Amino acid sequence: MLLQNIEVNKLVKGRPLDNLEFLQWLKRYCDSVNGGIMNENYNPVERRSKGCKERSHKGPNKSSKSLQANRLSSANSADGASPIGKVCNAVNEEHYMEQIQQLSEKIADLKVSVDNTEKERDFYFSKLRDIEILCQRPELEHLPMTKGIRKILYAADAKDSSLPEANEIITRSPGMFSVSDEAE
Repeated sequence: MLLQNIEVNKLVKGRPLDNLEFLQWLKRYCDSVNGGIMNENYNPVERRSKGCKERSHKGPNKSSKSLQANRLSSANSADGASPIGKVCNAVNEEHYMEQIQQLSEKIADLKVSVDNTEKERDFYFSKLRDIEILCQRPELEHLPMTKGIRKILYAADAKDSSLPEANEIITRSPGMFSVSDEAE
């Protein structure tokens, strides 16, 4: 008699007789598990407020079979949310709102940092572009210094510095550094 096949399709249809039979069976089952003892000192409001505090500070706690059955039945209530869950959800929601606020501030700081970095990048890019345009002038194109600068500007590999090669181009050119320039 205790084990019964629960026909969910009948319960879903909402016929009063089927639901009443199920509730009567559920009552008999709970009485058999609890031994028919009902706790007279049970205060649900106090227990629910305690339950939320215990969960948030102590984590999961061990309890009797009847308390576990109460939690299971309240978790499967018609509206889907128990009063304990509502109180805990309010606490969790406040915690999440604080996290969202902190993360929003971080995002704003990172956006400012990205903007500043982009402005700096654009500034230095414009300087390099000006140098490149200057090096492309026909009257300066043939000078060793211009060739050295272009060697640095157009270097394909960022790992190896092209500065030694540019120095070699400049120092190899005749008349670039005369003895009189070195004496001064």
